[in-house]
Amino acid sequence: MKFRAHETFFIRKGWLYKGLRGVQNNQNVFIDKSENPMDVLGMGSNMVKSLRYWMQATQLTTESSVKGRSRAQTLTDFAQIIQENDPYMEELGTLWLLHYKLATNKELATAWYYFFNHFDMNEFTRNDFVEGLSRFAAMEEEYPAEASLEDDFNCIINTYVERKKLNPAKAQPESNIACPLDELGLIEVTEQNGNRDRVFRKATPKSGIIHPYILLAVIADQAEGRREIKIDELQHAACNIGKVFNLDIVSLTAELDHLARLGYVEVIRTAGLDVVKILSDLTYQECINAYYTSLNR
Repeated sequence: MKFRAHETFFIRKGWLYKGLRGVQNNQNVFIDKSENPMDVLGMGSNMVKSLRYWMQATQLTTESSVKGRSRAQTLTDFAQIIQENDPYMEELGTLWLLHYKLATNKELATAWYYFFNHFDMNEFTRNDFVEGLSRFAAMEEEYPAEASLEDDFNCIINTYVERKKLNPAKAQPESNIACPLDELGLIEVTEQNGNRDRVFRKATPKSGIIHPYILLAVIADQAEGRREIKIDELQHAACNIGKVFNLDIVSLTAELDHLARLGYVEVIRTAGLDVVKILSDLTYQECINAYYTSLNR
């Protein structure tokens, strides 16, 4: 498990593009002593460390390791697709995919994984989350400092809540100090009772905001070759569409019915069965390719 590896910096607009371009030009961009990474990337020292972490947490890169010391970064197949189709990461589908990679990365983004897959409170405070994450870590004999868990909570909130809703008085339209994933609308502020006592809520995405190919990609990824999957698993299993996309049974049913009308799945609710039969032969990666192809039609 990894906590607070982000140096308290959430992903800023333009950061992941900088990271992609930097690694593409030089796999050692974050550790190259011949060229100052701060100058190459145009960022401060702690921000460089943060970006190095975020590149791996969003599964855009992997790092080789020699005797426990990390070395060169390598672009993943996922990153190659993004680089070819949406390097500036402006498409909503790209943002959903980045979120999916982050919310399923238990090892490097433990707090995100816990929040979306195991934290079952729909309305919550900072203390609710910190206490829950602490218990979750202790189950695997990890005992991070409470301050680290609070920093992870703050980072999650800044990732998914628009800054104008967090700090209305300080929000500036021209500022790029915002996370692109706040467009997904997965967390809302319900009560403003001071920074430590604010109440937040997991929000269900608006109908139609998740492209069918993105939903199908995640279903295919989690099905791991199976042609049938229970609706209950789609909603409640860790890393599946219900958990990572905050879908309740009503919204999940609507999304599945939409996929069925498109001919990608068949929803079977007869004879006591509540399963989805996957009719599409597209793999996870082929679904992503199909998504980007559909944008150019």
